Amino acid sequence: MEWIINNGIVVTPFEIHRDFSVVIENGTIIDLGRASEIKHKYPRYEKIDASRKIILPGLINTHTHAAMTLMRSVADDMELMDWLTKKIWPIEDHLTADDVYHGTLMALVEMIKTGTTAFNDMYFFMDKVAEAVKESGIRGILSRGLIEIPSKEAGEEKLKEGLDFALRYNNYADGRVTTMLGPHAPYTCSPEYLKKIKDIAIEKNLPIHIHLAETKSEKENIEKTYNLKLGEKGVIEYVNELGLLDAKVVAAHTVWLTDKDIKLIAEKQVGVAHNAVSNMKLGSGIAPIPELLTAGALVSIGTDGPASNNTLDMFREMRIVALLHKVNKLNPTVLPATEVLKMATVNGAKALGLDNVGEIKVGYKADLILVDLNRASLTPAHNPISLLVYSADGYSVDTMFVDGNLIMENGKIQTLDEAKIRERGQKQAEDLLERAGVSV
Repeated sequence: MEWIINNGIVVTPFEIHRDFSVVIENGTIIDLGRASEIKHKYPRYEKIDASRKIILPGLINTHTHAAMTLMRSVADDMELMDWLTKKIWPIEDHLTADDVYHGTLMALVEMIKTGTTAFNDMYFFMDKVAEAVKESGIRGILSRGLIEIPSKEAGEEKLKEGLDFALRYNNYADGRVTTMLGPHAPYTCSPEYLKKIKDIAIEKNLPIHIHLAETKSEKENIEKTYNLKLGEKGVIEYVNELGLLDAKVVAAHTVWLTDKDIKLIAEKQVGVAHNAVSNMKLGSGIAPIPELLTAGALVSIGTDGPASNNTLDMFREMRIVALLHKVNKLNPTVLPATEVLKMATVNGAKALGLDNVGEIKVGYKADLILVDLNRASLTPAHNPISLLVYSADGYSVDTMFVDGNLIMENGKIQTLDEAKIRERGQKQAEDLLERAGVSV
């Protein structure tokens, strides 16, 4: 369908244009300019009035475990390793394909309602995640989590499964699903396993999605688990010596970095997925994002899973990212709103290898959202970018397009039955906890 979105405030996100129109044809932005000059040029196109609305690129969440909606509020106020070993992994031992499918659908409803048009997901039963993404109409960059637990043999089987998924589902759902390989972390994957994954990733031209340098104890855990002595090396330097960073890598967290680690991330153009809220909630620390940006690193924003955030709302995440680093540096000029919005859009697209996504430009794919300014917290609209980062939340989002398709209009999702998904998701989550024998 062909669309013209009229009379809006367009945030590209580098510039602000008031009373602009955006024209969409065959999934692509074909025209952009002053409403007075454009809106009468396309009389047969479907019209959307964007008066008192901001038109901006859809937000891109570069690190999630979407189906963990099923575990939201189950394991709060815990340290990471206790959180994993005492709550999350025992529950995940009982996960079924149906659990992951319905948990992912719940996540997709939340992401659509809060303005996320693409997300980078690592989990299990990824064919079911891909199926849910296809139904939703948004973009998913998907990888099967790879982990050598309980044995190396199990790790090899998971790698076979992960590679098969990645090759079969790349460019699935009219290209809205793309794939990666997903080694969990260097404390759950041996050096040999990481080298093998890297070799396959380079051979098959697949990116890698991995957790790196998340906690202060991670380096010690690697040394103990694999009988290594890393000396002064940081975790990034360690995996670089294994050759991992020779592949295209999206690294979640990167909290505990040495100066050399920061330089390597920038030199190797590792896509950093900054998960501020999850890192805060789990007490993991504060990633050196200003230092990474100064070094020239590609930094984007992720929420992490709904069990450790506990939402998938990228607007909330943007606000916390901006505020956290200002107070950490005692400097209100650190990470201005424009930089943070760029991290959530342009940088996310680059990190995930999404071509012609993340900006509002002629020739780019029409992955757009509209934010309704008719709210007390968004009035007056002096500086739209500041409003988006500091005042809005995800439920300010009114309308969404992905690939030029209308995914949500006036707050109502067009592709999924929100009420049925919530009802089934609640039941699925309760059944999962009962099967796992885990209490809240």
